[in-house]
Amino acid sequence: MYTNPSPGQDTHGAPRRENPPTGVLITNLGTPAAPSTGAVRRYLAEFLSDPRVVELPRWLWWPLLHGVILRLRPRRSAAAYREVWTAEGSPLLVHSRRQAAALEDLLTGSWEGDVRVALGMRYGAPSIGAALKKLLDWGARRMLVLPLYPQYSASTTGSTYDALLAALSKERSLPDLRVVSSYHDNCGYIDALAETVRETRGGRDSGGRLLMSFHGLPRRYCDAGDPYYEQCLETASLVAARLDEPADNWAVAFQSRVGREEWLKPYTEDLLRDWAESGVRNVDVLCPGFSADCLETLEEIAMRAADVFRSSGGESLRYIPALNDRPDHIQALADIVTANTLDWQQAAAD
Repeated sequence: MYTNPSPGQDTHGAPRRENPPTGVLITNLGTPAAPSTGAVRRYLAEFLSDPRVVELPRWLWWPLLHGVILRLRPRRSAAAYREVWTAEGSPLLVHSRRQAAALEDLLTGSWEGDVRVALGMRYGAPSIGAALKKLLDWGARRMLVLPLYPQYSASTTGSTYDALLAALSKERSLPDLRVVSSYHDNCGYIDALAETVRETRGGRDSGGRLLMSFHGLPRRYCDAGDPYYEQCLETASLVAARLDEPADNWAVAFQSRVGREEWLKPYTEDLLRDWAESGVRNVDVLCPGFSADCLETLEEIAMRAADVFRSSGGESLRYIPALNDRPDHIQALADIVTANTLDWQQAAAD
């Protein structure tokens, strides 16, 4: 039998407020629960089953995924995860939780009305659905979703939309909803990236080249209309301009390629090998597309790519850490949230 909510409560049982509270949901890709073969296999099965990630007919992809990839790749990936795993757990999850806590602290001090931040991962835990429910149970009637992918791609931000709408499809009472699709050219984000380079270089010319390495994407995705490639180039150009970096001293490359089809070029390891063989001795590598340090930055760049560069004749590859929970990064995220919710805050103030 249906019972109306008690006076002063919404349909989730949370107290009603005169000024509707706002929830901010930040999301990222996700991580295995442990650096074990079984945990990595479960994570990869969820990740690689997403049709946004692998745009192949299911009849073709399913036998490859379950018959080959999930039999071979988890063991290798688990070994890589063990190289970067910390006492607190997965680096991505550790940094993402710190980002959520720091963002909530900063917004609480400047927000008109009630605000709360929750973290959801597209794959693994905490899931986007669990984070969404947490905010709804708290009483959020307005919600801003901020995927921490600065550059838009259908395989990342687009997939986040899918998960969000799937979770909301189970709810009877829906909040006002907004999603930030990208922030690749946001001034605060660009400034924070440039500052990390300056800090790593100690405020002086490092004598080396600057490589900005972004996560790769199959070339055909961009040919079909995905704006990711152009947004990566714009981010890199803005960072180089902030640094007054000479045009012949920086470049863009793309990492994390898998499979045999053509991905966005140049490939990071190939470019580093070419630089080393041509006489470049020192390289600083920045990964602007990763908002938090993770397997792809700590193992793939700081360890594996550095080995490739040195074994090809280079001397030093210096990885520049991701923005993580740096104060200037958190301030940039807070400014993005504020810019997308000005009317909500004005309504609360009025």
